[in-house]
Amino acid sequence: MQDATGPAKESPHQSPDTLTVTDTTAVRPPGHGVDGEAMLTAAHLSRSFGQRLAVDDVSFHVAPGETYGLLGPNGAGKTTAIRLVCGLLTADTGTVTVAGLRVSATTTVGKAQIGYVPQDVSLYPDLTARENLSFFGRLYRLRGTALRQRVDEVLDLIDLRDRGDDRVESFSGGMKRRLNIGASLLHRPRLLVLDEPTVGVDPQSRHAILESIQTLGTAGLAVLYTTHYMEEAERLCDRIGIIDHGALIAEGTSRELVSQVGQKDRITLVATGSLPAFAQACRSLEGIEHADVTDSTVHLLARDGRLRLPQVLEAATRTGTSVRSVEVDEPDLEAVFLHLTGTALRE
Repeated sequence: MQDATGPAKESPHQSPDTLTVTDTTAVRPPGHGVDGEAMLTAAHLSRSFGQRLAVDDVSFHVAPGETYGLLGPNGAGKTTAIRLVCGLLTADTGTVTVAGLRVSATTTVGKAQIGYVPQDVSLYPDLTARENLSFFGRLYRLRGTALRQRVDEVLDLIDLRDRGDDRVESFSGGMKRRLNIGASLLHRPRLLVLDEPTVGVDPQSRHAILESIQTLGTAGLAVLYTTHYMEEAERLCDRIGIIDHGALIAEGTSRELVSQVGQKDRITLVATGSLPAFAQACRSLEGIEHADVTDSTVHLLARDGRLRLPQVLEAATRTGTSVRSVEVDEPDLEAVFLHLTGTALRE
C-alpha cells in the first residue's frame, strides 16, 4: 500500500504510514467474505487530537461487492476515519476488522487485505508508469513474471497501457490519480479505500476515474469511498454514511436518506441585499421548514416548494432583497445534509 504522505527516500517498510503485504499467498480473490461476514467492520471508532474530537464513536460496515460512501464537508472527520480503518492511526477506542482479520497500527496482518488511495498522489514523477507500478509491486512482494503480468493487468484496468513507458511527470492530474489507484490494486486487495480521489481533476478525468471505480465495485471488490461531492456519492455508492463534526449522523441508501426529508423541496435563491433578514422572514412562512445563508445564496427547505415561491418573493421585497435567480429541486442528498445538520454542504 502506498505511503499517504508521498514517496520518501527511506524504505517504505520503515514508514509507519506504509502498509505492506507480508504474505501475498494469504490474499484471497476479491469479493469473497469470511463465512458471510462483512468485508469491513468498523465498530465504535473514536480519535482525538488534543482537545479536538476528530472521530466520535463511528461504526459502519462494507459488504463484499459493495461501495460505501462517507459523505461530508472538509474537516468532518472522513480522512481520520479511513486512516483508522487502514491502521495508519491508532484509535482511542473501537476496533476494525477486514475479511475477519483485526487491523491495527501495530500489526500488518489485516492491512494486507487493504488497498489505500490517499488524497495526495504518491508517485515518483521521474519514473515511468510501469516503473512506478513495478516499484510498488515489489513492496507487495511480487517478483518476476508474476509482477510483470500484474503490472500489465493494472495498466489495462486503469486504461494507461499506451502510456506505460512515459514518465509520470508528463501526465495530467487525472492520469496521475488513475495510476495512484492502480498502485493500490497490485496485490489484489479485498477492500479498496479511496480518500477523495477526484479532487482537483478535470471533468473528463473525473468521469474516467468514477467509471473505473464502478467497474471495481461490480467485480466484487469492497470499496470505501470518501467524498464531499453529492453527485459522486449518488452515482457510485450502494450505501452512504453522512459524517459531520466527527460523528456518523445518518446512514442508508440514497433513497432511504432522501426519504428522511419527506416531500420537502430545496429552494435556492441567489440574491443581494439583507440576506439574513430575508432568511429570517422566510422562516416565518407557512411550509418553509428551514432557511440558511451561504455567501450570496439563501437555501430554503420547504413542502411543495413551487407553491411557496410567491410568498418567498414577497418576503424578499419586504426585506429589500433583490433575487437574481431561483431554483427549486426535489429532495436529494444536499437536502438531507441541510436537514440533518442545519447547514449546506460546503467544499
